[in-house]
Amino acid sequence: MLVPDPKVLRALLTRYAETRFAHAQNPTPETQRALDDVSYTLCVTTSTNRVAAALAAADTLLEQTCCARAANAGVSDASDVVHEQSQADLAA
Repeated sequence: MLVPDPKVLRALLTRYAETRFAHAQNPTPETQRALDDVSYTLCVTTSTNRVAAALAAADTLLEQTCCARAANAGVSDASDVVHEQSQADLAA
């Protein structure tokens, strides 16, 4: 199985949350299409067929990536790696 890039997953999760919020605030055919699109993309990216499963898979993949980085860096607390990665993502 191909493992999606963590940046791609974070971007998809952000897009999903923003689109879901926008649709909840003002449901229109456009927001529904946008939500359907990002939901489909998230499912394809995580090799799942339901949004709930895709969200869980994305969380698991990001956690595995974070833990692998922590292990490679010799960090006992993965939260340090998460903070460093978040800062790096903001700078990019």
